[in-house]
Amino acid sequence: MQPLSKVVIPVAGHGTRLLPATKATPKEMLPVVDKPVLQYVVEEATAAGLRDVLLITGRNKRPIEDHFDRNTELEQALRHKGAPHRLAELQRPEELATVHYLRQGAPQGLGHAVLRAEQHIGDESFAVLLGDDLIDAGSPLLPEMIKVQQRHGGCVLALMPVGPHEISAYGCAVTRPARTDGTFPITDLVEKPRSDEAPGNYAVIGRYVLPPEVFPALRATPPGRGGEIQLTDALATLARQGTPVHGVLHTGRRYDTGDPENYLRTAIQFGCERPDIGPTLRSWLDHYVRHEMPRG
Repeated sequence: MQPLSKVVIPVAGHGTRLLPATKATPKEMLPVVDKPVLQYVVEEATAAGLRDVLLITGRNKRPIEDHFDRNTELEQALRHKGAPHRLAELQRPEELATVHYLRQGAPQGLGHAVLRAEQHIGDESFAVLLGDDLIDAGSPLLPEMIKVQQRHGGCVLALMPVGPHEISAYGCAVTRPARTDGTFPITDLVEKPRSDEAPGNYAVIGRYVLPPEVFPALRATPPGRGGEIQLTDALATLARQGTPVHGVLHTGRRYDTGDPENYLRTAIQFGCERPDIGPTLRSWLDHYVRHEMPRG
């Protein structure tokens, strides 16, 4: 099986939960400290060896293209100011990977976004990373998922245990007991079940490693929940038809940046753990919580 080199990152969503901040700025470009969310995701992909990046975009996503392109005027200004560190950080996004762009058109769901990538992917296996999920770099998940796919074939999904009140926000995996290598055979999937109807507590989070067989399954998948083509539904069909679908349990930290509260938590955690600003930020935060934060 040839090594994986391609990753698809859907970024065509409207970011309605973060309005009005996302009215003119793509949610993927909102900063976590001093880098946009999407750059963290692309860095995760390239750290796993995936340097062919396809971004599935939509309207009003031009800032994404600008971010991964050169800005010669700003480069010259930083050289003139003698700011080599800032210049290196400015140039880093364009040097990460070969980035391609493809419009989704009408937003018809995650499954439709992945299907749009078929011509670019061809007959290779590939990864899908969701742009509002960040995985802690200290506990990399994607390299392990790629190893599982190389070893077992089929589809590999990232799983995370969640409480009954949370499962309705995720795809839910039906699993058999774990193998000796810690992976879970997945026999079925249900998209965003009600808490009283969920077949388990393993949620599918935003990391997938998929074979090209997913494309015909997506073409045959009718619109599902929300009137959209759901990737979960296509993967459930493959599982029922006998295509191996494996779950890798993520036990490290994951950050959700898709709503205001979780976005702020992510920014605070990343800032507090940065060696350059963390000590003073933690000191200020402690003082604010103890002495200045309004009560009640």
